[in-house]
Amino acid sequence: MSELRQRIADATSAAVRGRERERVKALRLVNAAIKQAEIDGRRPGGVPELQDDDVVAVLARMRKQRQDSVAQFAQAGRADLVAIEEREIAVIEEFLPTALTESEVEAKVAAAVDLVGATAMRDMGKVMAALKTELAGRADMALVGRLVRAALGG
Repeated sequence: MSELRQRIADATSAAVRGRERERVKALRLVNAAIKQAEIDGRRPGGVPELQDDDVVAVLARMRKQRQDSVAQFAQAGRADLVAIEEREIAVIEEFLPTALTESEVEAKVAAAVDLVGATAMRDMGKVMAALKTELAGRADMALVGRLVRAALGG
């Protein structure tokens, strides 16, 4: 079991022992999403266990889904549902790497542009590929895309 999955399992056990109902619900959702990702990735001959970066990708996707839900619920005036989603986001973010600031992301984009020798918009895919693994779970990839476009003059 990866280190991150072990931390999540330990947190789930602690929440169950501490009778933290809302936290247990959120952690069970996290565990279910990880298990589903493992099932979706099954190959003949065995079940590949997710590594830490795969788990981070699952967590980042879960956070993004909940942030979208918060926006929709807030627009609909459903403060009760907004509160639930925000609690889940807080639990999910405990296991994600610390987020980078926009200026830190700009610096990473500039470094990646230099690294791959990108000069025009046609090189955007190369730059994004170089950044994807480094920034997974640490930055909003939509923001990264905007910054790469700006850096390449697009």
